[in-house]
Amino acid sequence: MKVHALNLNKADKHVGYFVPIIWRFLVRRNQDAEKLVKDWFAKTASYEWKRLRQNPYHQLEFIVSMHFLEKYLPKRGLLLDAGGGPGRYTIALAKKGYDVFLLDLVREMLEFAKRKIKRERVQRKVKQIIEGSITDLSMFDDETFDGVLCLGGPLSHLLDSKQRETAAKELIRVAKTGAPLFVSVISRLGLLKTILYRLPDEIRDCHHHLEVGDYIPGVLPRKEVTGFTAAHWFMPEELKELFEGLNVETLDLAGLEGLSSHLERATNRLHKDEEKWNVWVDIVLKTCNHPSIVGTAEHIMYIGRKTPSKPRNQEIILRKRLEH
Repeated sequence: MKVHALNLNKADKHVGYFVPIIWRFLVRRNQDAEKLVKDWFAKTASYEWKRLRQNPYHQLEFIVSMHFLEKYLPKRGLLLDAGGGPGRYTIALAKKGYDVFLLDLVREMLEFAKRKIKRERVQRKVKQIIEGSITDLSMFDDETFDGVLCLGGPLSHLLDSKQRETAAKELIRVAKTGAPLFVSVISRLGLLKTILYRLPDEIRDCHHHLEVGDYIPGVLPRKEVTGFTAAHWFMPEELKELFEGLNVETLDLAGLEGLSSHLERATNRLHKDEEKWNVWVDIVLKTCNHPSIVGTAEHIMYIGRKTPSKPRNQEIILRKRLEH
């Protein structure tokens, strides 16, 4: 079944009013969507820091992410942690010897990150902390970074597909040719599983989430549904096609919770036995990029490599003429 982003020319049959009107009012004006996201994360900086360590289940997202970072990053270099929030990955990579720029939209996140960076004594490796959006990295020159991260779902908080494309282009632009890019998002199919086991009263909204993939608290899929900030849920092929369409070679695609996805209690129980836990983590790492696992995890990670820009059609034609 092929799913699509929201069609702005039609009404969503699963919502009792015309989506385009609401969309133009709340989302197409970038400052409104941005405000929803900023307000939410301004209040959750401490939680976002703790989220990846709050229990063994949530630790898997960090463990799997670090596994792929260690696998594909160069041994040393300058990195951009775009949308890095409270600095969990910035600090981890600074400790490994990388020089890191941390950028985030939310000032409260960055203030929290500054305190953690000082406490962990990695100020020398964190070259700059910048308040800004992943849609505008104009403070950086082309081909600046040896690796670019956009982890924790920043791309999922851009509801306009054009904004997502702009952000992807910016992340690619500032990466050096040949540099790896790491982007994680919230999974659309994973969300449906979350609704099944955690929010059964919202089952009626599953058609909307599957077919549209956009969420605005108090608006989409309906005004009674709140509890998170504005977000777009991704299909794995959607994420892959976004970057491949912008001259990026796909290296890997992984479900960050792997086989443990949505099995929080069982995963946490397993952690009590160190030997069993180590075996399970190894299994998760070996299977998390299997196609049957990727799309149904809570979070999806895309790993790609920036390739040389393709010549324009006119240049190709000229080259062919010169060859003859």
